[in-house]
Amino acid sequence: MKRPHAPLLAWLCTGLLGTGLLSTTALAATAQEPALPKTIRIVVPFSPGGSNDLFARALAQGLASRTGSSVVVENRPGAGGAIGAQAVATGDSDGSTLLLNSLSFSTNAAIQPKLPYDPIKSFEPVAMLNRGPMLLVTAASTPYKSVKDVVEAFQAKNGNINFGSAGPGSSGHLGGELLNALGQGRAVHVPYKGVSNAVVDMVGGNVQVMITTAASVAGPLKSGQVRALAVTSAERSRFAPGLPTVAETLPGFVVEAWWGVFAPAKTPQPVVERLNQEIRAVAETPAMRELFSRESTEPSAMTAPQFASYVQAEVGKWRTLVATRHVAVANN
Repeated sequence: MKRPHAPLLAWLCTGLLGTGLLSTTALAATAQEPALPKTIRIVVPFSPGGSNDLFARALAQGLASRTGSSVVVENRPGAGGAIGAQAVATGDSDGSTLLLNSLSFSTNAAIQPKLPYDPIKSFEPVAMLNRGPMLLVTAASTPYKSVKDVVEAFQAKNGNINFGSAGPGSSGHLGGELLNALGQGRAVHVPYKGVSNAVVDMVGGNVQVMITTAASVAGPLKSGQVRALAVTSAERSRFAPGLPTVAETLPGFVVEAWWGVFAPAKTPQPVVERLNQEIRAVAETPAMRELFSRESTEPSAMTAPQFASYVQAEVGKWRTLVATRHVAVANN
């Protein structure tokens, strides 16, 4: 028997509703959202206390309130986030196991060639939580007052300028290498164990330039020990309205801080879409917006497919940079 044509089916449903033969409850059931697991675990691949952890715990509270599920946060630090990511990649594909990661997800994929998972094939990108610019900053004791000054110093052969970062493969490291690449520079990377150590050395004059989050240099910026030259986003930011973008001097330069949620591969798309809707709703609440603003970021409205495309482009971008710049990679 042939199935009714869609318009005919709609007409039949309308007619049956009019006669009371098809209830609104029955129709609603056909369009019911997929149920989420009673318990959802959000894995944070870093230690407690950082931005990933804070965002995950706030998100967990919001999701629990909206969905009725019990949402717990589990910290699984190590290997630049790879240990926690692997735990999710091998987890149940039913929406019960999620990963909250950040820009480091894509930079780590570029700097570690032997990850125990595929950053694209092992996950279903669910939702970008928030995003925002980083800052190009320099020590106040340096003569650099603009992006142009820094680019010209990067191009010099005298070795009088270097850039610091939180460590090999960090966003600050690859952001500096991108500055080198687009500006045809020769600045040397100085890695540290954590961004706070790099900031201390920059204030002390041992490091001239950094690309980092506004939150990590908030104190030195306020005291005048560090000078912000530009934001690293494609467009100017409302959080720093007086600053130009790096891209205004170096077209194509974009480094965004972002945080997002991933599920294991093969998680059903209806579940992914439901999670995307719920996460976006939580991200738009005043409490989350206030939390995001501390990192100079805003909630994202990306759909799951848009976030998947974004992640794929980010991984490809950083892998290309590492290969073309011959950046030393980890031997894991």
